[in-house]
Amino acid sequence: MTTATLDKPYTLEALASDIKAALKADPGRGGKEAVCKLVSKVLLDKAFVAKHLTPEQCKPRKVLYEDAETGFCICGHVYMKPAKGEPHDHGSSWAIYGLAEGDTEMVDWEIVKKAEGDQPNLVKAVRSYTLKPGDSHFYDVHDIHSPNRETVTKLVRIEGANLDRIKRSNIKAA
Repeated sequence: MTTATLDKPYTLEALASDIKAALKADPGRGGKEAVCKLVSKVLLDKAFVAKHLTPEQCKPRKVLYEDAETGFCICGHVYMKPAKGEPHDHGSSWAIYGLAEGDTEMVDWEIVKKAEGDQPNLVKAVRSYTLKPGDSHFYDVHDIHSPNRETVTKLVRIEGANLDRIKRSNIKAA
């Protein structure tokens, strides 16, 4: 892998290469956990954050890199205002959230009533935790979660596939 050194910032190209290598070495959960470690490193790289996570570029989401072979994406997000997210999943994709700036309360949800027809899945909150700068968290396919942000927040999100092209589940809090 081509990780950054103390005197050299982590580049987007190096991050993409390292993620691809980790996912090719282990396409299962172990590979995604290795990607979490890579993301945690880049979150603390001030040069990387300053270059790629700006309000001008990420309004609030920008695909910074999309891998043609495996389909994963590296996305930058910048949220300038507080927001309370709704419970959601990433459909048939997984995602890794990594926090570079600000704190985000994350809530995990479970289905209490399966969707029928045009009715949504009804969910209840089961756990909450706070992501702080440098933290990353893996959400597998159909893991339901929601973010709550009180301050300016900058994050890197790795998507298993570009979520612009993924149908998500119909979900509503019970």
